[in-house]
Amino acid sequence: MKQPILWIHGEALGPANPALQAHPGRPAVFVFDEALIREQAISLKRLGFLYECLLELPVSIRKGDVAEQVLAFARQHQADGVITSAAVDPRFALIRSAIEHELAITVLEPEPFVALNTPANLQRFSRYWRQAEPLVWGGY
Repeated sequence: MKQPILWIHGEALGPANPALQAHPGRPAVFVFDEALIREQAISLKRLGFLYECLLELPVSIRKGDVAEQVLAFARQHQADGVITSAAVDPRFALIRSAIEHELAITVLEPEPFVALNTPANLQRFSRYWRQAEPLVWGGY
């Protein structure tokens, strides 16, 4: 890919996002998924948190169907592909597949926050944190 755009999603909202790190200055987009917001009734507090994180990143913010919006953004920038970071959310694979029908997509692995000894329990943050906290603070 010579002219990719970056798709930033909710699982990598920070300056350490591997797509932003690997391709600084490339056009980047985040899409608020209207279907997900309706289905899961995401709180205004959570939406506000996401928005505040996005304000610190060099991204364009859109809302709607994620795949459609990413592809529209790519066409707007005459992109020849999409670069994003890995995600554990099963919806990610569906969105990725929809994008791949039109453009090549490269998924970069982020640096793990902590190396867990067992698979992460991602059903709730508190369960994950019970696994991660001893490893995070173990050296202090």
